[in-house]
Amino acid sequence: MKILKGYLNYQNQKTNVMYFLPDLDGEVKPTFAILTHGYTADKSSIINWPIRLAEVGVSCALFDIPGHYQGNYSEVESFEEFKEHAHKLFLEAFKGLSVAFKEEFPLNEHFLAPGELKLVLGGHSLGSLLALKALMMKEFEAYEKRGIGVGLGMAPKDVVHLFDTPFYKSTLKVREQLVSPELKPDNVFPWIRDEKYNLALTNQDIHLISGIDDLVVGDDGAERFMEALVQKNNRVTIDKPSKLPHHEPQGAASYVKKYLKKINWV
Repeated sequence: MKILKGYLNYQNQKTNVMYFLPDLDGEVKPTFAILTHGYTADKSSIINWPIRLAEVGVSCALFDIPGHYQGNYSEVESFEEFKEHAHKLFLEAFKGLSVAFKEEFPLNEHFLAPGELKLVLGGHSLGSLLALKALMMKEFEAYEKRGIGVGLGMAPKDVVHLFDTPFYKSTLKVREQLVSPELKPDNVFPWIRDEKYNLALTNQDIHLISGIDDLVVGDDGAERFMEALVQKNNRVTIDKPSKLPHHEPQGAASYVKKYLKKINWV
């Protein structure tokens, strides 16, 4: 495969992106996957996802969320703007991947037509939430698409979430220094919780992947989230591996690939 480095525009600055293109001598699929990572992490945490997909003909973009210092030193100057604009990076990555694809596979440019191209928007944890928000962008309306959310669930409203426990908060004293001050846990965690309840998401196809040992999602967090999504007329499936802890999202690569193979997208 070929890996290309690039940048995506975000507000008045840029964030990093990598494009993964299949082998010129192999089979190229009319499928794109746009992917991003979780909170305080960077694209290296799930880099095996696009590698596994590119090996079977899927062209991929993997980008760093702004304000995540392990990926780059960009700053988030306003959390309000982040909430409004961060998910739009999926569109910027899609545009960049389309340009790279046309340059690498000029004879397959017809794959990019809305009636032919299949589009995957996915991520881990915070990245999953941003991917689901991007599903509803009008620029993607004409495409057949799937959302893939790894490590994303919903706790009961009357139960203290792991994020809110003193133990978990104590572990973040170092990690929170890996992100912009505007992305501090006190801003991000309540927003993630509320956004899952208030997602304006309907009539979409979504696949959730959550390990039974994922302590952040919890025992039935994925099922609760699926129920909330189904109530809004979305079509949702779940895969629950026995071993996929929240801090090891690279383990989801084979399950992402398996799902796309099951729906005949690879």
